[in-house]
Amino acid sequence: MDRLTKEQRRKCMQNIKGKDTSIEIKLRKALWHKGYRYRKNYKKLPGTPDIAITKYKIAIFCDSEFFHGKDWQIVKPRLMQGNNPDYWISKIERNKERDSEINKKLTYLDWTVIRFWGEDIKKDIEGCVEVVREVIINILVDKM
Repeated sequence: MDRLTKEQRRKCMQNIKGKDTSIEIKLRKALWHKGYRYRKNYKKLPGTPDIAITKYKIAIFCDSEFFHGKDWQIVKPRLMQGNNPDYWISKIERNKERDSEINKKLTYLDWTVIRFWGEDIKKDIEGCVEVVREVIINILVDKM
């Protein structure tokens, strides 16, 4: 059961942003500080990656746990008990399908896809930057 009124929930949902979220900004600042240059919300690629390091063909997505279905087998039964379960379940399942389709399209175009969960970015930003650094090293080694 929802603890907010319909009007309160509506206002909360209207404030959810699709671009320049706090997790994206945090990761971008950390990458920039380490010297990695990128394009943000790069529309020339399928799925418009949150961060695209074009020099190395790396597409980075910063996914929120709820909307992209982290721990879906645990969350799905809880959604069944909430308001409008059919809408939320179909929406999140479609988001998961779309994420998979985008990964395949980008991989076909020879781009490396990295997806970070929002909590991972919040809790371990250095670890996320290290993942990007390791991917870049692997790309450079493969070119040799």
